[in-house]
Amino acid sequence: MLSQILQNPLFGLIYGLIYLSVLILTITIHEFAHAKTADSLGDPTPRLQGRITLNPLAHLDPIGSLLMIFTGFGWGKAVQFDPYNLQDPRRDGMKIALAGPLTNIVAAVCTSLLLHLLVSFDIPGSKLFSLIGQIIIQVNLSLAFFNLIPIEPLDGFKIVYGLLGEEQAEQWATLRPYGLYFLILISFPILGPTAPIGIFLTPLIRFFTTLLT
Repeated sequence: MLSQILQNPLFGLIYGLIYLSVLILTITIHEFAHAKTADSLGDPTPRLQGRITLNPLAHLDPIGSLLMIFTGFGWGKAVQFDPYNLQDPRRDGMKIALAGPLTNIVAAVCTSLLLHLLVSFDIPGSKLFSLIGQIIIQVNLSLAFFNLIPIEPLDGFKIVYGLLGEEQAEQWATLRPYGLYFLILISFPILGPTAPIGIFLTPLIRFFTTLLT
């Protein structure tokens, strides 16, 4: 199937449309998970901003989506929450941040189980399902692992912030203003032909995608 895609422009177009659809769905469930978790912890901010929805238009970030298409790593429109509405702002903030990547990992695992089930029963069209399933797994793992990097504004920064003790967390928070610069530095091939983040994440994503498919 993949060789057909590479050799036939029509298959290439179909693959691109499938990938784009999966990407939009993946970002949507990621951000929805953030919003739903914040709401369940007592903060109405995401609900008031219309983020507790599976409508992709509420969650897509133009730059993050383009980056995801061209590099395989990216983000959605950040879900805002008010820490003053949370019972334990630091720990609850960690839960909100963790919800997105965790949802993507669960989606990848569930897709893997469904994929193996379809193949084992030799259902007609299983090759197409296999292709779509592999894309779903790869995109979900890409979004999850990228967002677990501990750099602001990614989820990993907030997760580490919630895990640290109070004094260490305050020191960690001083890195927040520099996060975007670090993110740009690792996301683009500034120092070579490959972006630094790709050197570490690509083998990891490839390994787990192969494991699940």
